[in-house]
Amino acid sequence: MRRRVVLTFVLSALALPLAGKDPMTALRVEVTNHKEQPVARASVTLRFEEGRSMKKLGKKVRRHWETRTNQQGVAMFPPIPQGKVLLLVIADNYQTYGAHLELDEEEKTVQVKLNPPQPQYSAH
Repeated sequence: MRRRVVLTFVLSALALPLAGKDPMTALRVEVTNHKEQPVARASVTLRFEEGRSMKKLGKKVRRHWETRTNQQGVAMFPPIPQGKVLLLVIADNYQTYGAHLELDEEEKTVQVKLNPPQPQYSAH
């Protein structure tokens, strides 16, 4: 009887980490301008719209991540839980870029092309 209890405990302890493992995505964002040149020091933000963590018993996962692009215009995010996110890219002298993404694979590369600002018009 004691062996059966110990065996059940060991098997359940081994199964818990496997069952609680959330699917993760390693995200890479490549930012270029309208001339296909990399944009350095652009601010890249991810905001979660949907996604839950099974390990946290249904509580919401981390709400957002922020980073900047390197000299090659690349921003890398650590593995993040899969779900729907809003990607925002902001850089000086360029229009702001925003897109809704569905993260559902292990690795994803997103290519962002920033445009120069448009002329401003006023009705006054």
